[in-house]
Amino acid sequence: MVQQKIVMKVHLSSEKLRTKALKIAAVAIGVSKVSIDVEKEQLEVIGDGVDSMRLTMSLRKKLGHATILSVGEVKGKTDEKKPTTYPITWTSSYIQYPQHPPHYHVVHDQYPQETNCSIM
Repeated sequence: MVQQKIVMKVHLSSEKLRTKALKIAAVAIGVSKVSIDVEKEQLEVIGDGVDSMRLTMSLRKKLGHATILSVGEVKGKTDEKKPTTYPITWTSSYIQYPQHPPHYHVVHDQYPQETNCSIM
């Protein structure tokens, strides 16, 4: 998927509100980067598959006011290097199973209980 950039207007008058906004945005599913512009009172969220409406509702619930200003793709460098991935190798590739199946013990009751109830 393509990373998206969401810019939101949030009321950030105090340090406590800024911290709350950052925490709410950081734990949202798919978020990889969060930043705040204090002068413009904007919260910028970058991530892969972020639900902007769910994030807005979470911010409104905790902070009282949040508005989506823009949602778009992240424009980055075209020459970005992809991280090198190494294949996972296992040192032992088998599981040792027991040779015989497990034994189950059946317990019989010596004195079967007779009930006078016709339902049971």
